[in-house]
Amino acid sequence: MTKDDLTVEERLAKAKQPGIDAMILHKYYGGKIEVVPKAAVRAFSDFAIWYSPGVAEPCKAIKENIDDVYAHTCKWNTVAVVSDGTRVLGLGDIGPEAAMPVMEGKAMLFKYLGGVDSIPICLDTKDPDKIIETVKLIAPSFGGINLEDISMPKCFDILDTLRKECKIPVWHDDQQGTATVEVAGAINALKIVGKKMNEAKLCLVGAGAANIAIARLLLGTGFNPKNLCMVDTKGILNLGREEIKDTFRQKWEICQKTNGAGKKGGLKEAMEGADILIAASKPGPDTIPAEYVKLMAHDPVVFVTANPVPEMWPWDAKENGAKIVATGRSDFPNQVNNSMGFPAIFRGTLDVRASTITDEMCIAAAKELAKCAEEKGIHEDYIIPMMSEWEVFPREAVAVALKAQEQGVARLKLSRQEIYDRAEFMIKRSRDLTASMMKNGFIAPAEKAYK
Repeated sequence: MTKDDLTVEERLAKAKQPGIDAMILHKYYGGKIEVVPKAAVRAFSDFAIWYSPGVAEPCKAIKENIDDVYAHTCKWNTVAVVSDGTRVLGLGDIGPEAAMPVMEGKAMLFKYLGGVDSIPICLDTKDPDKIIETVKLIAPSFGGINLEDISMPKCFDILDTLRKECKIPVWHDDQQGTATVEVAGAINALKIVGKKMNEAKLCLVGAGAANIAIARLLLGTGFNPKNLCMVDTKGILNLGREEIKDTFRQKWEICQKTNGAGKKGGLKEAMEGADILIAASKPGPDTIPAEYVKLMAHDPVVFVTANPVPEMWPWDAKENGAKIVATGRSDFPNQVNNSMGFPAIFRGTLDVRASTITDEMCIAAAKELAKCAEEKGIHEDYIIPMMSEWEVFPREAVAVALKAQEQGVARLKLSRQEIYDRAEFMIKRSRDLTASMMKNGFIAPAEKAYK
């Protein structure tokens, strides 16, 4: 029996296995990250260099020129992963402590895939003003801020305020990171089914932080706003939805810019005739009835990206006519997950000391991701690169850094080759470091957890 011949029960059991393993291995390792020295300790006398009295000299140098902090400290390569735990994966408002495993996982991906050091910071407040104040207060210690799993609509204002008031790049991965990878997937999916970007009809299910950002980046990439239709729990976003005019600015902007066909109704009407479905809504598996796929255009593309369970199971989408199916999970083909975006985007951003991460930098990353996959050979089960293709990340970092320089938001001016060499070194170093620690027993064998 091939993997495609599995029964529904076997498929469900396979889909549940990562959660079972997670309960065993998280407890076994007691967390996924740690802090270790990276400077040499030849003898205890070296601490006179790394701490008092020698450390006073770099302190004084930074006092004279604040930009020297990038040369003398870890700030240049360190990102804070900040969350209040109000919208964690598909679990909702579970609190800062319960959010920690996700933020640790984010930090682990930052390091392994992008060579970026990051610290999970889960805040015991839901007050947007306090979140903004806290991030501004800790910003001197970091080269960038990654906002994560913060509920909407406050996540929009938090991001907008911090981008204006912080001297370091701040982004919300649930918005910009997710959007980058979904755009890359959409670009290549259309190539496979032979449809043009400016003609394709899009249905976006869910009007949260992810899909609003996805819509913005899709339109910035060349998709036609008139061909985009977004639906939330109350129905299709259109000019008749005046109840959100004064309460949800971002949704009202979607109402004004999109839905040229003037669609009304709900999910079923929104999906009719669509070439691409991009769902970022409530975890399934029955959030979207699989039979609705039959209402879509010929050779439909279905992105069901809710975590931990997609809005419909991929096999159900296929059985109802989907040509290409993507999810946010690594255990199915076509993972359109932000793990292919944020590590490299921050790598490129940090390496040129960019002051912000613009939409254009994200689009540059998306196009490079799509290009990398196309060069290897795209097909129905391979629309964007996978995490195992580590050589993609330096290329993506280069695209981001060059765009930052082009837009005038980079503090450093480096050549394409200089950027690539830096990114490749940092990413390869992280992978080799993990492999070495596993080989030498500093990371215990995972197999022992099951004994």
